[in-house]
Amino acid sequence: MVFSTSLVPGLASGIAWSFLGVLGTMAAAFIVGRLRHRYRDIDVFWPLGFVVVAVIGFFTTATQPGADTVERSLLLVSVGVWGLRLSFHLAWRSRGEGEDPRYTAIMRRAKGSKIAYSLVVVYGLQAALMAFISLPVTLGMHASAPIGALQIIGVLLWLLGFSFESIGDAQLEAFKRDPANCGKVMNRGLWAWTRHPNYFGDACAWWGIFLVASAGGWAVVTVLSPLLMTRLLTSVSGKPLLEARLAKTRDGYGEYVATTSSFLPRRPRKL
Repeated sequence: MVFSTSLVPGLASGIAWSFLGVLGTMAAAFIVGRLRHRYRDIDVFWPLGFVVVAVIGFFTTATQPGADTVERSLLLVSVGVWGLRLSFHLAWRSRGEGEDPRYTAIMRRAKGSKIAYSLVVVYGLQAALMAFISLPVTLGMHASAPIGALQIIGVLLWLLGFSFESIGDAQLEAFKRDPANCGKVMNRGLWAWTRHPNYFGDACAWWGIFLVASAGGWAVVTVLSPLLMTRLLTSVSGKPLLEARLAKTRDGYGEYVATTSSFLPRRPRKL
């Protein structure tokens, strides 16, 4: 990928438009959360925010000289398919449920106005993370990119991640629908190879998007974005919080941890 100098004047406005899209998405999440009296709905808006950034980037660069239609289309489709599937899945999974324990714990630390606290700690923080993680998409829309090996690798990595994430989610939902599995550990299918096929798939998808968007000299500029996404999934808000809760609510979870990879897929160990 070669960054097109003819698109440089529009890059600042492109970033500004992306940030406005992020803010608009978080504003919608805040309104829905207030109406439904729960903060967990922000999880549904999280992937949608990236779709908004991709759509804004695609259309704001459409008439600029040097804009590459294939590159921009790859980014729009990859982010759009990933974000819409995940948003729908999270909305369907949370239907009829109350507040997520994570947000209950966060809001217990609020001092003073809970609304002001949530605007900063819940919505503001996620808006900042979204704006930073989406930078490869914003910059990628401003690049001239004849299809090369790196873009092909990126698409294949995205396909691997999307497959892991969507298949893992489907397997887990089928497992949970069986009343006989209540309180048990999901250790079948992809879940026998990694304790978090959905998080692993998420990370792979975003590294694939990064390769498509940032192949070439600009990769060094945005490499921190997929690194941050991976860090969030493995060490901050993803895996640690979920595993802490499952250890208290699932019989045999200790044995599952001992035999199953924590993130990267591999054959299950034998005790």
